[in-house]
Amino acid sequence: MLQFIIDHAIFIIPIVVGIIVQAIKFILYSLKHGWDIRYMLTHGHMPSAHAAFAVSIITSVGYFEGIDSGAFAVAIALAFLIIDDATRLRMHLGDQGRYLNMLVEQLNIDTEKYPRLKERTGHRVSEVIVGVILGFVLTLALIQLLG
Repeated sequence: MLQFIIDHAIFIIPIVVGIIVQAIKFILYSLKHGWDIRYMLTHGHMPSAHAAFAVSIITSVGYFEGIDSGAFAVAIALAFLIIDDATRLRMHLGDQGRYLNMLVEQLNIDTEKYPRLKERTGHRVSEVIVGVILGFVLTLALIQLLG
């Protein structure tokens, strides 16, 4: 089993990093808001598991394939899309949710028919930065651990 992990580390390490960072997010969120297993799959908040996963892919591919490889260029492009989605695009989605929630409240529309939408789906820049740092550091640590 260990040999399988070592042979496929370029792919397995980013998955493990994503899971670790999501667990860290769950712990931090639970400390602030109380324990609820549904928080395990929460979007947004500190740290960004999306950013950690994306940077882990870049770091892993750069280490195993080299920074002059085509795979590294693809990893950079993929990371850009993931982080852009986690910040800018989903923040706009949250803004729309907030505006629609305000309309439902102001117009006294049936909230059972139109339930409250989630207003916090994206990441703040600080959450992305912490995710990037965690993704890089955890990836290097796992690479060293696997030798």
